[in-house]
Amino acid sequence: MYPSKEIDLKSKSFLALVLGTLTVLGFAPFYYFPVPVITILLLFHLWRSSTQSWHSAVIGFSFGMGLFGAGVTWLYVSLHDFGGMPLPIAVVALLLLCAYLSLFPALTGWFATKIRHIHFSAWAACVSACWVMSEWLRGTLFTGFPWLTLGYSQVPASPLIGYAPILGVYGISLLLVFSIALYIAWPKQKNLNHYLWILGGIWVSGYGLQHYQWVDPEGSPITVSLLQGNISQDLKWREDHLVSTMNTYADLVLESNSRLIVTPEISIPLFYEDVPTDYLTLLSDHAKQNQGDVLIGFAETVPHSIDRNEYYNSMFSMGSSPEQRYRKHHLVPFGEFIPFKPLFGWIIQVLNIPLSDFSRGSLDQQPLDLAGQKIAINICYEDVFGEEIILQLPQASILVNVSNDAWFGRSIGPRQHLQISQMRALETGRYMLRATNTGVTAIINERGQIVQELEMFVTQGLHGTAQGFKGATPYVQYGNTLVLTIIGLCLSLGGFIAFFRKEND
Repeated sequence: MYPSKEIDLKSKSFLALVLGTLTVLGFAPFYYFPVPVITILLLFHLWRSSTQSWHSAVIGFSFGMGLFGAGVTWLYVSLHDFGGMPLPIAVVALLLLCAYLSLFPALTGWFATKIRHIHFSAWAACVSACWVMSEWLRGTLFTGFPWLTLGYSQVPASPLIGYAPILGVYGISLLLVFSIALYIAWPKQKNLNHYLWILGGIWVSGYGLQHYQWVDPEGSPITVSLLQGNISQDLKWREDHLVSTMNTYADLVLESNSRLIVTPEISIPLFYEDVPTDYLTLLSDHAKQNQGDVLIGFAETVPHSIDRNEYYNSMFSMGSSPEQRYRKHHLVPFGEFIPFKPLFGWIIQVLNIPLSDFSRGSLDQQPLDLAGQKIAINICYEDVFGEEIILQLPQASILVNVSNDAWFGRSIGPRQHLQISQMRALETGRYMLRATNTGVTAIINERGQIVQELEMFVTQGLHGTAQGFKGATPYVQYGNTLVLTIIGLCLSLGGFIAFFRKEND
């Protein structure tokens, strides 16, 4: 009897691994948003049919290994191809990260079977809440890694994106998973039409909410130029390539007649203090001729003590407006700082990453007054954290993300990052302007739609217009508080029903 159960578990685990891998098709660059609906439905069927919690935990872990193993392969490119980490160490590091991330769906699977005997509606609510709580924890613990949160898979075509300005990405995850869990748990003897009414209410309401105007235009559209220098990562920090890089961006700036010109993250591989004055004057004078401003990325040195400086990943403005700056706050672990240095300090010696020990900018930085708009800047990885983006809102009228996704090469990473930016635009009701080194450079409107984008790996400027907006969506006002409150209510209600009522359907 035991061997047959073991084989059955192995089969289920393998199926879960395949389902996790296929779920990646819901995310960019594929955008097949119905695929996660099917794969999560089959995963929940495996959990619902399981009688042992640890079996479901193994199934959930296998699903996670498929999802993250296929979905974050771009990290291997960063670690090995550009970071210089030896192949065996890079593979092990990636597997360890995927294993850690897979603990969260494993927890949900364990919980799903543990409470399998409670009322079906309470089970659906509790398991959905547990799924999203685990996503939130994954995006919070140890500075967070919310990549591949299920809600992103619904951007930009699913009806559920109508809920983004209210509940954010986690709210979309919650509604998607609840729709599936309720179907899986629905008793055979109960009229399925009732479920279809609930399902239709959730999805049709989402479609209707897409047409609600949460924010209002502010002023006239401004002309913008987003510059893509296309500097190969293996050349970016080479001293003999510095002049070429500076000339590339100077030429792109001088070609633009836009009021707002944006370069990527650390587009010039110099400390701001070391940049020739005549170079900065050239850029500033051109921006003034356009009656606007240019945003340009540099590293920045700030004296901290007699024997130590602090380094920041910063964006500087120059032109018609007074000079302003933004310093990156949410840093990338092992890329921009080393956590738990006594334990992981050796990684600095293995990775070939320049400036891997940045300091954090302040969390309460305000939008920059540029080109007649209030610009909220976020640098690279920061736009993955919606609850931090809204700290500059509703004051900000336009969002700007600057990135260097050259670290991911020609992988699926840059497109996934673009999809995340689309979600931030939806949540905030603001245009998102993305200026990246190698792509994807794009203009995204307040409804999360890509208005314009550049082909990847070309040296070019993207010239267009951006409309500023004023007002606050519910998500801007309350952040993740709304969805976390709903999760708490679901778990509390489920516990109440489980305690006082036996399943009678």
